[in-house]
Amino acid sequence: MSSELSGVDLCQFSSSLYWLSLFELQEVGEENGVDEAVKELVETLEESDSSNQGVVLALYDALSSRDVDKVHQIVSPDLDWWFHGPPSHQYLMRLLTGAPPSKDTFRFVPQSIASFGPTVLVEGCDHGRSISWVHAWTVTHGIITQVREYFNTSLTVTRLGNSSSTRSSPSKFASPSSSSSSSASEITSYHCPSVWESSVSDPKSVPGLVLAI
Repeated sequence: MSSELSGVDLCQFSSSLYWLSLFELQEVGEENGVDEAVKELVETLEESDSSNQGVVLALYDALSSRDVDKVHQIVSPDLDWWFHGPPSHQYLMRLLTGAPPSKDTFRFVPQSIASFGPTVLVEGCDHGRSISWVHAWTVTHGIITQVREYFNTSLTVTRLGNSSSTRSSPSKFASPSSSSSSSASEITSYHCPSVWESSVSDPKSVPGLVLAI
């Protein structure tokens, strides 16, 4: 087999292998004699993950500094927002809508970040107030189009229809498509492999949910 792929072939190859793990991508490349094409694809996927994480981190910076113009540049005006937690903890929506500061303010300080294609997962915790949070962002062409927000919830992320995934390594911070959510107890019955779990909340003391991507 030729070691070269045409533009069309590489596009089809990229689409079909997007959700495979990096290890599997390399194995496929060796078996089919397309090592260089696979390496380029892996690098492209890693760059995409890094770029999506950069967009999300830029949003947290803009929220922290209350840079409204920057927020509008990053977030789609038709943002799809989903929330699970106490109604009094809807701090993010207040920030995104430009609500005036109140006594009950909340600062989102990311403690870890990981990405799976267009989905970027960020979590943090305010230990003083016993509040943990997880955000699952969807980044489309450099714009945030969806966020699923979880407060004081143990979140497990699963992959539908595939036992492996292309993901970036979780990044830890020193400073303190469509998706669906369901009960954590349903994960086994659906045979959905777990690819990520929140770590800042105690799963024994908070509700557990599953996010399928």
